Amino acid sequence: MGGSFHGAVLVTLDAKGRLSIPTRHRDALFAGGRTLVLTAHPEGCALLYPETEWERVREQVAKFPSFSAQASWWKRLLLGFEEHVAPDASGRVLLSSGLRMHAKLEREAMLVGQSHYFELWDAGVWSAKLAAANLTGSGTPPQGMEDFSL
Repeated sequence: MGGSFHGAVLVTLDAKGRLSIPTRHRDALFAGGRTLVLTAHPEGCALLYPETEWERVREQVAKFPSFSAQASWWKRLLLGFEEHVAPDASGRVLLSSGLRMHAKLEREAMLVGQSHYFELWDAGVWSAKLAAANLTGSGTPPQGMEDFSL
């Protein structure tokens, strides 16, 4: 399986919509094969998975209930935008125009590690969402994180 992906880095898409995978993550991203899976996240970013990691997620998504409107939309995004891409000789992957449109990706983007995959956010959208997150709010952790401690 792939490595552990962490950190946030500002990256630039070129005029053709290609993303240069940071050198420090290339070996881990491609450890299980020469392809990545790109797809859409319901919150408006793109996701980058090593192909071996994506298969586990894909199996779960395929089981979403078809009579649930919300589950159907998640399935449409996650499977409908699914692309298997191989990097070129320079370590770049091409993001489809549909995925770029979904995630509002034009030039500058934030590549944010999430342990076994990456999120790719438009830099402006990322900044706005981060500001709106109100991480200094009430001090009460979200549901499911009650026992979390730093």
